[in-house]
Amino acid sequence: MGYQALYRVWRSQRFDDVVGQKAITQTLKNAVIQNQISHAYLFTGPRGTGKTSAAKIFAKAINCPNSHDGEPCNECDMCRAITAGKQEDVIEIDAASNNGVDEIRFITDRAKYAPTQAKYKVYIIDEVHMLSTGAFNALLKTLEEPQESLVFILATTEPHKIPATIISRTQRFDFKRIDTQDIAEHLAYILGQIDVPYEEQALKVIAQAAEGGMRDALSMLDQAISFADGRVTMKDVMEVTGSLSYERMDQFMEACRQQDTAQALADLDEMLASGKEARRLLENLLVYCRDLLLYQKAPALLTEKNGYLTEGFKTLAGEVTAEQLFFWIKQLNETQNEIRFTNNPRIYLEVAAVKLCGIAPTNASSADSSATQGGELADLVQQLQQQVNRLTHELKELQQQPAQVKSTSATSSSPSSTKTTSKYRLPKERVYRVLDQATNEDVTKVREVWDELLTMFDSLQKGLLRNTEIKAAGPQGLVLSFEAEMVCQKASEDEQLALMISNHMSRLISGYAPEIVFIPESSWLGLRQSYLQQRKARKQGGASAGEEQAPTEKEPPKEEPIVEKAQAIFGDLTSIVND
Repeated sequence: MGYQALYRVWRSQRFDDVVGQKAITQTLKNAVIQNQISHAYLFTGPRGTGKTSAAKIFAKAINCPNSHDGEPCNECDMCRAITAGKQEDVIEIDAASNNGVDEIRFITDRAKYAPTQAKYKVYIIDEVHMLSTGAFNALLKTLEEPQESLVFILATTEPHKIPATIISRTQRFDFKRIDTQDIAEHLAYILGQIDVPYEEQALKVIAQAAEGGMRDALSMLDQAISFADGRVTMKDVMEVTGSLSYERMDQFMEACRQQDTAQALADLDEMLASGKEARRLLENLLVYCRDLLLYQKAPALLTEKNGYLTEGFKTLAGEVTAEQLFFWIKQLNETQNEIRFTNNPRIYLEVAAVKLCGIAPTNASSADSSATQGGELADLVQQLQQQVNRLTHELKELQQQPAQVKSTSATSSSPSSTKTTSKYRLPKERVYRVLDQATNEDVTKVREVWDELLTMFDSLQKGLLRNTEIKAAGPQGLVLSFEAEMVCQKASEDEQLALMISNHMSRLISGYAPEIVFIPESSWLGLRQSYLQQRKARKQGGASAGEEQAPTEKEPPKEEPIVEKAQAIFGDLTSIVND
């Protein structure tokens, strides 16, 4: 036989050989020992973590006549046949290429017959999430009423694509990413068995680049052995994996610390010219900054974990501040997210290099740093504080001078005073039109669907509307208030926002597509009182002219002065009860 890749030669053949999945393998061993074999299992997890290997080991364990402590013997004819893929009662299927209804029906029809040689007939379906909807429905019936000697083992990297009806009929085992240290130890064991010398730090670089997958780690090790000249070295591994050497990262991050943008861009250009992949480059720099932070806070722990630290690394760790490291990590993480969906990552990398050369916030905490950078947020908080102080002052005056409630409220909340202190132009006439037709029933309807309506917006618009209040609602209009005038101004300038609210509202309330009016919270009392005064003046004017005004259903009856005062102060919080 020709050369076989390491991941094939060293594929796990016993539960104890599976690396990093102790809880799962022990559970399966106990099931074999206690003869509690379920009819269906679901193995989920990232690639290369041992799902298919565990499935084949389990198939051997439940069919092996010489099974001991839940482990297969791997020496009998049954174990050897299953390992070689020649046992007719253990069928391994790739759902990526056999995902149709006909293929699954063929399987389910064969599943009705008892096994010919083995104790259990086992179907291992890999990448089961690739099955079509019809194929899942065809499989569901067999999972609902399985044969006694039938076992299904479904393996997938994307369990969220599997119907809940299938998952609920299986025992689910979630395989986790394998720890970097466990991968490095396993690689060292393999190299010891095949008598290949190595550098310990080189294996840690491979383990880190594998991102928790043992198969990927073995493939990289295979490449490193072929590339190396008899000994797996750190330099060889860096070339094979495309990772950055510590010396290069020392040089690049030192240029960033010294704010030498030209040197940092030159180093970046050199790294990209040497063939470094953008995603891997960013990942290496993130881990490097993490290591700098750990070395500052717990040097003994990092030395024990990494084993190899350059002098440049130690020097940089002593000179850079924790705030600067937090800033670097934040910028690298944001860049890592940005390059995921671009065809030209170099631009983002160059922008990131310029940002890394910038000055980090000097505040002791990230909260203080955000406050320093967020000038607009500070202005908003200051404006809200001023509005609260003004309203508190007005309320005290009203409480101390009850006889002058009407005049004080009219003076402090009138449109003219608002106009002198506010840059936002109040849509008075539009608010009045809504109030002319406003009803409590419409307000109640809108409030009942408001939370559901918010889910229809993106995060930015949802944040804008989350603190709004529904002030009035009628058949043709809806008045919404914002705590801050600045936010109200921003919402009113968004031409699409009002249209989207109206459209979504018409979906939630049949036939209801109101005109949306935005106002600041501080202007509501003045607008409401001005409207009540205007309506009262219209009534008095009509009566003095000898006009008879027929009462309408939507127009509220005339209220007593004390009731009008309460409504002017507290708005929609008031409710009138006739004794």
